[in-house]
Amino acid sequence: MTSRIYAAGLLLYGPAGRALVGGAVLVDGTTIADVGPRAEVVARAAPGTPVADFPGAALLPGLIDTHVHLSFDAGPDPVAALLAGDDRTLPFSVAGRARLLLDHGVTTVRDLGDRDGVVAALRDAIDQGLLIGPRVLSAGSPVTIPGGHCWFLGGEAKGTDGIRAVIRRNVAAGADWIKVMATGGTLTPDGPAPAEPQFTTAELTFAVQEAHSAGKRVAAHVHGAAGVEAALDAGVDTLEHCSFIAAGGTGAGPEERPDLVDRIAATGTYVCPTYSGSLDLAARSIGPERMRPWLDVALHQHERGVRLVAGTDAGIRGAGFDDYATGLEWFGRAGLPADVVLEMATSRAAEALGLGDRTGRLAAGLDADLVLVDGDPRADLSVLRSPALVVTRGRPHLPPAAAERGLG
Repeated sequence: MTSRIYAAGLLLYGPAGRALVGGAVLVDGTTIADVGPRAEVVARAAPGTPVADFPGAALLPGLIDTHVHLSFDAGPDPVAALLAGDDRTLPFSVAGRARLLLDHGVTTVRDLGDRDGVVAALRDAIDQGLLIGPRVLSAGSPVTIPGGHCWFLGGEAKGTDGIRAVIRRNVAAGADWIKVMATGGTLTPDGPAPAEPQFTTAELTFAVQEAHSAGKRVAAHVHGAAGVEAALDAGVDTLEHCSFIAAGGTGAGPEERPDLVDRIAATGTYVCPTYSGSLDLAARSIGPERMRPWLDVALHQHERGVRLVAGTDAGIRGAGFDDYATGLEWFGRAGLPADVVLEMATSRAAEALGLGDRTGRLAAGLDADLVLVDGDPRADLSVLRSPALVVTRGRPHLPPAAAERGLG
């Protein structure tokens, strides 16, 4: 890869409020070498460095999806499809889904539910340059109780001995993160309910200590308040969903626990509400008035200082790999400012994943992960739906939709 300057009418650095009109980014190989006003970046670059000018576009860091399931197909019944599928073709399906995410501006993903190490193999193939795709972090098989949420992914564990065995197996297989199912979930209707804890606080604490001793952070799938409390007591690194579903189920609306929200904020634990196109399905099912309390869960967390990050749960029903921006738009509908939403999808997401020194911002020395969109996403988040260009670790990628537009 060679050096190239990408100049745009607007640079969005990643952190909320940091923007530059008429800026440029110098990419040298896989790395950002310089960022600043166009004229200054060009002047500092080696003579003859090619410049790609996009005066009507915005250039921002590559987007980050902190919660995906590449083994699921996002169809009506992703679990049944996985279980009935052909293991020989699953790696190709997984690679195709990762490519779709890249087509839509996502340059980093964290997969939080794999089976048989397929996602880890994809990560390695991308890192070795055998495939083009986003940077992938894999959590392997989630730790769950026997017959518990997503048991079919191979991470069933009974007691501390079972927890240790699953975590050590995942670490040996190259897991970047450890995922623990702290409560039940909707994908496993025969298991514990979403509000019901699956592990004791002592067991979760053991899981976190085991993972941290191996240098791995822990993501906790959690819905109900009791599970949130246990996960915080255990010291997990990220809370996934954190929807505060009440014991009575979704029909009763979310449980209001401002005291617990304040505790999340005080600990600095990152929360991924997993907003995606699945909310479109929910809105059509229950109507906008009944959606409002669920949107207020994330809004109130933001207002009380919780560090929210963007992630879509891509792979579950309605959460497609080609509509990352839909989740960001739902944050906007919830009432979060657009520049905050963009930060959640870039610099803050990178920090949550332990990648703040590698990606998520436009800054010299970081990996050259960039996305170029027509228009200003601070004014309209929907412009992120169809990127004009994506750069992943210095490698330019033209999304098929952008190529079609170029062909007229």
